[in-house]
Amino acid sequence: MKSLTCLRGVVELGGVEEAARALHMGQPAVTKRLRSLDERYGVPMMQRRGRKLALTAAGEKVYAYARLILDHHGLLRDDLASLRVGENRLRLEVTFAIGEHLLPDLLLAFSDAHPEYRIESRMGYTRRIQAHLATGLTDLALLEQAPNHPDILVQKWLDDELVLVCGPGHPLWGSDLITVTDLPRLRYVLREEKSSMRLILDKALRDIGIANLPVTMEVGSTDTIVEMLDRGAHVSFLPRFAVEDALSAGSLYQVRIQGLRIKRTLWIARTRANLDNAVAEAFIQLLRQRM
Repeated sequence: MKSLTCLRGVVELGGVEEAARALHMGQPAVTKRLRSLDERYGVPMMQRRGRKLALTAAGEKVYAYARLILDHHGLLRDDLASLRVGENRLRLEVTFAIGEHLLPDLLLAFSDAHPEYRIESRMGYTRRIQAHLATGLTDLALLEQAPNHPDILVQKWLDDELVLVCGPGHPLWGSDLITVTDLPRLRYVLREEKSSMRLILDKALRDIGIANLPVTMEVGSTDTIVEMLDRGAHVSFLPRFAVEDALSAGSLYQVRIQGLRIKRTLWIARTRANLDNAVAEAFIQLLRQRM
């Protein structure tokens, strides 16, 4: 375990000196533990590239294992500490768009309704959240895509839609219907490729024969995209729940597309082994009440 901790420290902090400082160890001790990993697995974990250390192919695999086992170990210690103090908590993960736009109100409402419970929330990409659910690192998740895993129970939460929107200065502001053949002629600022909404959007467009859109920029925040649309040069596909207030206020305009509506579902997901979690049940009940 100590050798894996050293490997992770060197990789994530940028070097032996930095890892030694963070782990309160001497540099020779860190180097010795890295060498012990080389000897244990019979292959070198790291190689020097210029002045820096980099993982070998074998080191990449061991590092991924180290992250998983150390994360599990940390959560196990937290769980045992929670049992000792009788703490009731929920480890919640959500996608970035849900975290930006829906989660704050949910957490405040839950805190008011259940001050005896505690929620630890994180945001992430769908694939990573699914992996955390399947391996027990997360108790409950709110997702934009339904996981396909035998150990994960999925429940429908909300209906949503990806809508094409523009700002006040765009030529399409106030326009009537456009056609799907108009879509490749526009300039787009979109979420990054591995985001849930982008995966859903790209599939919906491929289904109607559009392989690629002229994406000028990819941005990792829905709020930032909304601000950029105000400049007037670009359009974007965004979740209705994220832009509903802006559409009502008149700061964004929905451009309707003839023959295309990208409907989707938001999901509640949790592991089947964690169905008796009282905090999860209370949180799901709150979600149902606010649908």
